Order: sequence, then structure tokens, then C-alpha cells
Amino acid sequence: MAVTLDAGDSAPDFSLTDQDGKIHSLAKYAGKTVVLYFYPKDDTPGCTKEACSFRDNHDAILAKSAVVLGVSADDAESHQAFREKFDLPFPLLVDADKTVATAYGSWGEKEMYGKAVIGMIRSTFVIGPDGKLIKVWKQVQAEGHAEHVLKALEASTK
Repeated sequence: MAVTLDAGDSAPDFSLTDQDGKIHSLAKYAGKTVVLYFYPKDDTPGCTKEACSFRDNHDAILAKSAVVLGVSADDAESHQAFREKFDLPFPLLVDADKTVATAYGSWGEKEMYGKAVIGMIRSTFVIGPDGKLIKVWKQVQAEGHAEHVLKALEASTK
């Protein structure tokens, strides 16, 4: 059965390495707001649009005392190349065994080109400084998504 997380739920803890082998855990970010976004694949059209949207809004997101963490099943080498190619200023985390994606309900059946497939579901979670979910997007449209996240961050800091 698929995991369903909603605003107000405790965010599942995680510990993943980034493109440089540095470990990131939810506990490490206690007291900060975390934008945790899951995306299917490095350097593909939709994922590039989404990542560049987060890049272009990164300063505004930081200004809301939030950090951005991207997560996919791609390896560190792929993440490194993706980050460098598009000058992404935030870590990309490796979830090779999909444990964290599964815990967040971001790995499972989705529709792609009219067919049901198992894979990474593009989704985003805003986790408050207390470790509780502030906002959840379960089916994200890549284009302009970071602006929606920024609006949610603005609303949560009023």
C-alpha cells in the first residue's frame, strides 16, 4: 500500500549522500525549513525545468530560511554532472535503493505516455523547523513549481 503523507504529519527521517558524498539527514536540518523535492531523472526535460526553476528562485527561498534538497535514484556522478551543467546551487541526494522516496510515497505506480509504470513520482514536501510537513505536492507539474513552493513558504512565515 502506498504511503500518503499530508500537511501536519511528521516527515520521515532520512540520511542520504549528495553528489559529493556528503551526508544529509533531516535531523541535521532541525530548526530549518526544508524543501525536499523528488524528481525522476537528471538532465531530462521536465526535471531540468524543475531544477532550474528552483535554481532561479533559490535566493528567495533562502531568504525564507529554507533549504532545497533534490532527490532522485540517479548516482552521485550523474548528480554532479547535472549540477555543473545547470549551475544548481543546492545538493542533489542519491536515493539509489528508493528507501526515502518510498517512505515519502514518491516511488510507485505512475502514468507515463499513457502507460502505468513504476518509478519516481515528481513530488515536493515542505518540512517545517519542527519536522512536521507544512505543505505536500503529490503530483507536480515541473514548470513553475518553485514559484508555488515560494508562495507556500511566504504563507507559512506570515
